[in-house]
Amino acid sequence: MKTEHIRCLIIGSGPAGYTAAIYASRSNLQPVLYEGIQPGGQLTTTTEVENFPGYPDGVNPFDMMSDFRRQAERFGAEIRSGEVTKVDFSRQDGVLKVWIDNDLQIDADAVIVATGASAKYLGLETEQTYKGKGVSACATCDGFFYRKKTVAVVGGGDTACEEALYLSSLCKQVYLIVRKPFLRASEIMQQRVKEKENITILFEHNTLRLTGNDKVEGADLVYRKGEKDERQVHIDIDGFFLAIGHTPNSALFSDYLKTDSQGYILTDGDTPKTNVEGVFAAGDVADPRYRQAITAAASGCKAAIEAEKYLQ
Repeated sequence: MKTEHIRCLIIGSGPAGYTAAIYASRSNLQPVLYEGIQPGGQLTTTTEVENFPGYPDGVNPFDMMSDFRRQAERFGAEIRSGEVTKVDFSRQDGVLKVWIDNDLQIDADAVIVATGASAKYLGLETEQTYKGKGVSACATCDGFFYRKKTVAVVGGGDTACEEALYLSSLCKQVYLIVRKPFLRASEIMQQRVKEKENITILFEHNTLRLTGNDKVEGADLVYRKGEKDERQVHIDIDGFFLAIGHTPNSALFSDYLKTDSQGYILTDGDTPKTNVEGVFAAGDVADPRYRQAITAAASGCKAAIEAEKYLQ
């Protein structure tokens, strides 16, 4: 197996990873960034980005990530295709070991983990068909496109209620699809949702499929699945928002890096430092709260600055 020594290795190619590469390059850390299985990160699953500073007219997420990449390369970052398949952060030989595609072993002095988080989906075939065409996992990111329209939010926890409330301020009608006969959200969130006139809670409903031509135009639901009074229901909607949680892409590092109960990498206070010296976490993989491109980029900046201090 081939072995290579790298001073600063960045894993992940979303806003956090690319921003870390920009700052690390300008600090002459000669960073190498591996893009992983989703170049550009989770942001590329949305339709258009309108809330990132510097793009007053909005921007296609692929174009935006292309800009990030070109800026990193301009300062000397080396961007490579490939997926990390194994790590050893025990530092037995004084370095952080990372394997790429089970073919290349990298011995790194510092590693920035920016692998992001993946939204949980229901597993419907039509979810993939309409991804970016009415299906979204981020109301804050995409809600603006559904002003004065009708949307549905799936979920019964605090996140689902928060997203339904946010969308209710923009949309004509919001359906909250809840598979249980109750909400799991906090009492205050439940009260706010129930008092909102343009939010309709559909308890004991499961989504069967999404319908439409080139974009989401409706959803087929089943009420009280498996019960005697089971029946199918159709709702006309323009957008379908998943709010059933995210899974941080941290499993590969869980033997070495401390995580919370959900798998998000724990960092030292407001810094990107992990429990392993020389390993830093940036972006959604360490952010269970905000999960925005702008906050991910900011954390990538912090990770590169801390990596520079560490390597000095």
